[in-house]
Amino acid sequence: NKETKVKITTDYGSITLRLYNDTPVHRANFIFLTKIKYFDTTVFYRIAKNFVIQGGNSDEHHTMMQRQKYGNYLMKPEFRSHRKHKYGALAAARQWENNPNKLSSPFEFYIVQNRKGAHHLNNEHTVFGEVISGFDTMDKLAELKTDIKEWPIVDVKMKVEVLD
Repeated sequence: NKETKVKITTDYGSITLRLYNDTPVHRANFIFLTKIKYFDTTVFYRIAKNFVIQGGNSDEHHTMMQRQKYGNYLMKPEFRSHRKHKYGALAAARQWENNPNKLSSPFEFYIVQNRKGAHHLNNEHTVFGEVISGFDTMDKLAELKTDIKEWPIVDVKMKVEVLD
């Protein structure tokens, strides 16, 4: 899974991402999940305006079955000093509690939507890619109305495909 570009398509537009070669495990994992169409049954489930948009989860049965099939494996961090939580950074989500090794979730990701970045997250989460087009779509998603837990009122479904 050496490809480095993917496109996320939503009802609000598309976001194209470039995945980094110097984070090979996270990149290959994201490409693998894209190829098996895991993300096609997930949503952007957290919209934290001026912070991040987060996706890779849903309440759909198929999503739960995929997670069960592959197991809830975790990935070791691939921190790179030059990979920062800048505007448009793609990073792996992780549990904060009881996770001293900062192991990443293989299924959930977020994109930094704050134009100033989210630099307090540097070396806390693995940044493994960046938005190369579709910043307007990312900003549209950030404007969506959410509930008190930052879940969008209307589900933001996605389709993710490998470009190269």
